[in-house]
Parts: sequence; structure tokens; C-alpha cells
Amino acid sequence: MNRIAELAGAMLDLVIEARRGVLVTVGPDDLPRPVPFCYVARVDPTGRLVMHTPIDEKPKRSDDPLTLARVRDIARRPEIVVLVDRWDEDWTRLAWVRLQGVATVLPAGDAGTNTERAAAIDDLRLKHSQYATHALEERPLIRIVIDSWSGWSATPGS
Repeated sequence: MNRIAELAGAMLDLVIEARRGVLVTVGPDDLPRPVPFCYVARVDPTGRLVMHTPIDEKPKRSDDPLTLARVRDIARRPEIVVLVDRWDEDWTRLAWVRLQGVATVLPAGDAGTNTERAAAIDDLRLKHSQYATHALEERPLIRIVIDSWSGWSATPGS
């Protein structure tokens, strides 16, 4: 795995520009639990790659977002993996990045994370217009701080 400081250029662009990825948590049975998710990512002022994803208002099995499997998994074991890929019928455009990091659930109304949450929500609404009508301010967000990465591209340097 590469240090996150080495994630740059086309691989970083792929992560930041992608509209979705796969979040992998570890369930109580110690098996991986992958789920597709949409997110925003940015390099923060300290040079860390930070991703945010909301627990949005799409229908869920429970009305309480804190009972979702991925949220319970993160509370139990915050180490996660994210996979972001680019698929194309032209196989010279294929690429993927696997990111490892630590996830934290940021509850709504937490004074210590209000500024971070507000910026992430603004970014989420800019990137994903579907969130324009979701009350994201009233719902938890998941923050993922990326520690390391590996990746591959069919075209080196892209």
C-alpha cells in the first residue's frame, strides 16, 4: 500500500471526480460487508484525503439511521476500505483505486463538527443534485479519513 501523500494526479482525480464507490465495512461475523455509496472527497488543509457520505433519506429498513449495518460496523470496527473504479468499454480507460482508512459517524447537531458537516453537505449537494431536497443537516454523515491506497490504470499516468 502507498502512503496517502503519494496519491496524486490521475488517481486522485479519479477518487475526487467519481460519483460513487463501494464502501466495505467488517460485519460482526468478521466478513466484509460491501455497499455502494455516493460521496464527496477532498484533500484537507493538513494534506489528508477525507471523504464524506450521508446517511440520506432513501428508503431504509429502519427509520433510525444509527441502526444501519454500516453504521453499527463502523462503531464496532472503524477501519474500512473504499473501492473507486472507472469502467469503460474501451479497456485502455480502465482504472481503480482501493483506499484504506478510518470511518467516524458525525451526528447531526454536534457543535464540534458543524463547520465540517456544513461544508460536506454543500459539496454533496453540488455533486449530487438528488440531495437538494434531503434534510442532510438533520442526519448523520460518515467521515472517512484515508490512510493508504493502491491502484491500477490501464494507461499509466492516467
